[in-house]
Amino acid sequence: MGVIRKQSTAHGFEGGVKCVCDVCSVDITATVHIRCAHEACHDYDLCVPCFSNGSSSHVHDPRTHPYHVIEQHSVPIFTEDWGADEELLLLEGAELYGLGSWADIAHHIGGYRTKDEVRDHYIATYIESSHFPLPERASPQDTTLLNTITREDFQANKKRRIEERKEAAKTAQPATPKQKPTASVPACHEVQGYMPGRQEFETEHANDAEDAVQHMQFEPGDGLNPDTAELDPEVGLKLTVMEIYNARLTARADRKKVLLEHHLLDYKKNMAAEKKLTKEEREIVNKTKPFARLMNHEDYDDFVQGLLREHNLRKAIGQLQEWRRMGLSDLSQGEKYEADKLQRAQRLQTANPLDRLASSRASKATPPVEGPSAAALLTAPELPPHLQARPGSSKLAASSPAAAAARAYHDGEAANGHSSGTATPTSQPARSRPGVQPLANVQPLKFESEVPTDWHLLTKEEQQLCASLRFYAKPYLVLKEQMLKEAIKQGGVLKKKAVKEMCKIDPNRAYKVYDFFVASGWISKG
Repeated sequence: MGVIRKQSTAHGFEGGVKCVCDVCSVDITATVHIRCAHEACHDYDLCVPCFSNGSSSHVHDPRTHPYHVIEQHSVPIFTEDWGADEELLLLEGAELYGLGSWADIAHHIGGYRTKDEVRDHYIATYIESSHFPLPERASPQDTTLLNTITREDFQANKKRRIEERKEAAKTAQPATPKQKPTASVPACHEVQGYMPGRQEFETEHANDAEDAVQHMQFEPGDGLNPDTAELDPEVGLKLTVMEIYNARLTARADRKKVLLEHHLLDYKKNMAAEKKLTKEEREIVNKTKPFARLMNHEDYDDFVQGLLREHNLRKAIGQLQEWRRMGLSDLSQGEKYEADKLQRAQRLQTANPLDRLASSRASKATPPVEGPSAAALLTAPELPPHLQARPGSSKLAASSPAAAAARAYHDGEAANGHSSGTATPTSQPARSRPGVQPLANVQPLKFESEVPTDWHLLTKEEQQLCASLRFYAKPYLVLKEQMLKEAIKQGGVLKKKAVKEMCKIDPNRAYKVYDFFVASGWISKG
């Protein structure tokens, strides 16, 4: 095909129709070329060199097929700035896209014509003409413009105009994105699929109800059988199908009436109002929604507000009864009680998850381990006071390695200043633990003038351990937290091999820390 429409260009840019030679594919849009006039060759174009050489392709036969010489009609005929070729493209574009589609017509004309320019030219030349529907200079004998402006001057002006607009298009700001349409289409409402102009949905209730009746026909004379005076069975079947169809239409209308009457299409507004309710109030509202089909909007709103008021009154009565059981006599005491109750609940929520994990694992049976049991280690006389068994504590919890590791983690936090409570002193005196022997290749820490700022986070035994192994407080606390967490996951048991894989430090130093934890009763050997 010799005609190519530049559909890839944006509206308002070059656009237009491009002609290429069907043999050598050279651009012949702005030059004289040959077009085959045979019915077998549709839009078959040849450049002058290919035509003179007798070249052909497809079904074209240059020996027998007639042809036309296509010249450029780039001369003014109706106005000074529009050529005959552009006038032809204007009428062709109006026929293809319809009047009013000025952007598409301007794109069809090309030459950087804008839609406003095309519209104004069509109205001034054709609509406002005294010879409507023909232009003013529609007569073939009218050669006023041809005598005033020569072909060369017109083409030079046209080329200058195209170059100027091309440069302006390069420096122009990018076009603004298309705004949301205001037409009644499924995408212009906050509820997807609803068309407000038609008050319909893209997918209605019983959306396939029309399928059963779309091909149904009633011929004149259908109905009673003249011989038997009874209803024709085929007509009776059709009437039954129509009754089912009408019932579906009624159900569709009823559902749409509920949506419109109760303002359920105001989705954002309804969601904002629902967020203001508590969880209990939202549950009450959701349970009452089936009653909306049986009431109008005002009655349903009064019904819901009454249920919410009843719920709030019952809640307030239960709160007053709780205050009375607690011995509170006025509202100020009740407010202080609720504030303290809220603080306790928040502390429980932010409590250490390792404590809750240890309590959940305390009742589970632990696997047999080597060495002394956790109960014996917890009651060992050489343990420090804060690790000895407290009076009244649970025997099962005391015998659980997970509970021992969790208590060690919790007591470590208390010693580190993370707990608001104070440790309860025990009556049993604690023996002093012998110091950890330093390693041969590790120089112990010695503080001559001032102690590090985080050294107070450790107990005396831990300070001796860190000094002998050359550990600072914060790296040691990180190592301690990792080992105790892993021990709680394993039920209070930790293998020595796991410590080597977990800690990226000297294995001898890690084993010393491991032995210290085992001797302290915080973990058990695996």
